[in-house]
Amino acid sequence: MTTGLESIERWPGQHRAAGWLARDGRTELAGDVDHVFALASVTKVLTAASVLVAVEEEILALDEPAGPPESTVRLLLCHASGLPFDGDVPIAPPGQRRIYGNAAFEVLGQLLSARSGLAVGDYVREAVLVPLDMASTTVPGSPAHSGRSTLRDLLRLAGELLAPGRVLAPATVAEATRPQLPDLVGLLPGFGRFDPNPWGLGVELHGTKAPHWMPPAASPETFGHFGQSGAFLWVDPVAGVACAGLADAAFGPWAADAWPVLGAAVLARSAVDPPGRQ
Repeated sequence: MTTGLESIERWPGQHRAAGWLARDGRTELAGDVDHVFALASVTKVLTAASVLVAVEEEILALDEPAGPPESTVRLLLCHASGLPFDGDVPIAPPGQRRIYGNAAFEVLGQLLSARSGLAVGDYVREAVLVPLDMASTTVPGSPAHSGRSTLRDLLRLAGELLAPGRVLAPATVAEATRPQLPDLVGLLPGFGRFDPNPWGLGVELHGTKAPHWMPPAASPETFGHFGQSGAFLWVDPVAGVACAGLADAAFGPWAADAWPVLGAAVLARSAVDPPGRQ
């Protein structure tokens, strides 16, 4: 019986892993599921989840000032603060353009550390990693791109985003996955300019973007992130399924071609009732 994951055998690199889980508890994994991979920008999902925990704990507020003048925590999370990819000099007024980058998450990390009294990696560990039993995951440096994790751990995070309650309240995840300033135009690295280019709070939204790294059949509400290290995570709340993949081959044309194919197979596989289910 196929699992929908066989295509990872054709991915480049020495190590690769992929898996999916459904809201009803079904899950399938393949590859080097306990190998620790670099997450690159998928780290931003961990950092965003930690910022949202801080909001729930009332040590931060989404609409408080942060970053450039007239920017807020919310605008930093959805890449609308006006900051460039790297650096601290704004290149647009806040709220006017979707400018994807690391700079906003560096600011968020500094703010999180200042308010909590912990190094950002320690706050991520206490707020997200420990409650979700993500024992093999670390954020040893930049809150934008330094994370390292295994497939098993990444799927634990995916499970929380699919069916929240252990770390984040359902209402918090609903707000985080709602389009923020939905009409903004912007570039999606590796895929080009989209008008609109919707994002949530720390996660990209599928919307109607094409071509895209998520499967074409994924609902517009599907959200997630990918990293230049060859990592991705997406959650389709309509289909009730989440998928993650990791490789030690850098993102490139292979991933732009392979990830949607894998995702389509996962959507088809996860939609089939398991044996014995009526």
